[in-house]
Amino acid sequence: MAKDSTGRMRVTVKSGGRLKLSSKLWLERQLNDPYVAQAKRDGYRSRAAYKLLEIDDKHRFLKPGGVVVDLGAAPGGWSQIAAKRVGAAEGKGKVVAIDLLEMPEIPGVEFAQLDFLSQDAPDRLLEMIGGKVDVVMSDMAANTTGHRKTDQLRIVGLVEDAAAFASEVLKQGGTFLAKVFQSGADATLMAQLKRDFATVKHVKPEASRKDSSERYVLAIGYRGDGRAPRLEDLLDT
Repeated sequence: MAKDSTGRMRVTVKSGGRLKLSSKLWLERQLNDPYVAQAKRDGYRSRAAYKLLEIDDKHRFLKPGGVVVDLGAAPGGWSQIAAKRVGAAEGKGKVVAIDLLEMPEIPGVEFAQLDFLSQDAPDRLLEMIGGKVDVVMSDMAANTTGHRKTDQLRIVGLVEDAAAFASEVLKQGGTFLAKVFQSGADATLMAQLKRDFATVKHVKPEASRKDSSERYVLAIGYRGDGRAPRLEDLLDT
């Protein structure tokens, strides 16, 4: 072990050549990440839980009794926070989550192992939801190819699909939150979101790694029928 620039002890992985450099660096980053350690202490599935906590602490869109859709949910950090804040485990709200990967059960969360881009995904989700929702959130990330332009197009396409789904299922006054990475949502999508929502902004929570390119687009106050919701409709009752 050695100390880093802040004086904290830093773990160094000695792989003896058994790990690729990229794997070694990823493992060292995990072992030395304070949010990873805190997530284990707090019982969260991932460090991503703190990103959602931070965003919601500031903007307060996860309200008791709310209905939330979590796209790209595994391993479940966001679903845990959403279920707690809407009261899903006590039957006061509802959280519906999907992912390509399996996800162990979370109290108050209805999960399906499902590809969001598959043809049957929208109908399956609508069946699980059973009506309109208050929040659609997506921490999905497209598989990368290493080709920057191709990867960017995949990221943009995934966010656009999530936004299109949100426009179909959100209640008036609802919220859409999605990972978009450093470039942010492209101009066309931002223009659409600004037409559909009262407030649209990019956010990068402190819990995101400093060297990470990720950030999120947050759209609050879904207009629904084309009219901006009244301010009192967006406030806690």
